[in-house]
Amino acid sequence: MDRPAEPISRRDAMLAGAGLAAASFGLASKPRRSAAAPAKRTGAVRPAARPERRPASLPAQHPAARPERPRADPTPDWLADLTPQQLAGQRVISSYSGLTPPSSLLQQISAGETSGVIFITGNISSASQIQSVIAQFVQASKQSPVNAPLLLMTDQEGGQVRRLPGEPVLSEKQIGASANPASAASQAGTGAAQNLSGVGMNVNLAPVLDVYRHAGNFIDQFQRSYSKNASTVSVCGQACITAMQQGGVAATAKHFPGLGAAATSQNTDVQPVTLNVSLSSLRAMDEFPYQSAIAAGVKLVMASWAVYPALDARLPAGLSPAIVGGELRSRLGFGGVTITDALEAGALKAYGTSAQRGVLAAGAGMDLLLCAQGDPTQGQDVATALAAALQSGQLSQQAFTASVNRITALRNSL
Repeated sequence: MDRPAEPISRRDAMLAGAGLAAASFGLASKPRRSAAAPAKRTGAVRPAARPERRPASLPAQHPAARPERPRADPTPDWLADLTPQQLAGQRVISSYSGLTPPSSLLQQISAGETSGVIFITGNISSASQIQSVIAQFVQASKQSPVNAPLLLMTDQEGGQVRRLPGEPVLSEKQIGASANPASAASQAGTGAAQNLSGVGMNVNLAPVLDVYRHAGNFIDQFQRSYSKNASTVSVCGQACITAMQQGGVAATAKHFPGLGAAATSQNTDVQPVTLNVSLSSLRAMDEFPYQSAIAAGVKLVMASWAVYPALDARLPAGLSPAIVGGELRSRLGFGGVTITDALEAGALKAYGTSAQRGVLAAGAGMDLLLCAQGDPTQGQDVATALAAALQSGQLSQQAFTASVNRITALRNSL
């Protein structure tokens, strides 16, 4: 949840004060597969437009009333050759601790058993250091049977929540309160894309689309929300997403359906959180910015770990088929990639190990499973559990393949 305060988690610290000069992060070219390995991009799957669909209860004139949805992507030929562990790994985002990635993670990448890496607090000391690490990952991926680029991501929201120094310097709240919020948000999106792509990353876990209710509450205390006004959040989010993705970095709208009502102490990284927001308020305020984000073609949406009784009385959003499949995909028409918040979050204490949580999230319709504990074993365990659930029939083969196809389409679009 990207808090820059204790207790420390993958979201808790920012690196802006780590003594790195923003100028040291020059706009270096993104690592690409060498010409010596052209076969690595065969079987690429590109998103295509699906017939337009209007989400229920949205007026025809609303900008999100007729969002474009990608057509179901064909299954690439190489997918059929993957082992169950490799296939399961396509839904896993791994992590590691410290500045040097362990050999075990490099081995997972070369074996095709993970789809990407999240860079967390403590992974970055300088531009040259993180570029060198990313080059190792890219080189390892050339040995993989998976013909798609790795997803290399971090949290670069702006303001106090940044893993890299530099853009976006302004917080979302500062952007929302500026003289021209849409322009400032667009500039932030462009800056974030340049910053991340300059070191070889291709996914940003931002922007935050939560609409905060009270000054100083959970999402506002670190100025992570654009505004208390859903329309302002919508305009800013759409501008940021458009600019970021035009810059070659996939944007992630979060935390669906919204953490704007969370009190200061309601931190899903630490404990279970229930948000008793009415259905009308959830849809009119919290979900409102996602309509414009989807219309703008946002590539990923992250679900929160809070419970929303108005939508599902029992399950956290990221474990709820009613919220992921019903609210996000069916009602709002999102056809892109869904990603969980960190599987090790304290909000999921009642749901077993990361591996067990990963299976539940996959069953609910979450595509990518974020293993941000800083240990590659976590991602490996999740992939092993997914493979077993798929082989036993606990997870649908058809739904699993559709999920991997969406992820592969995303990877080949970057």
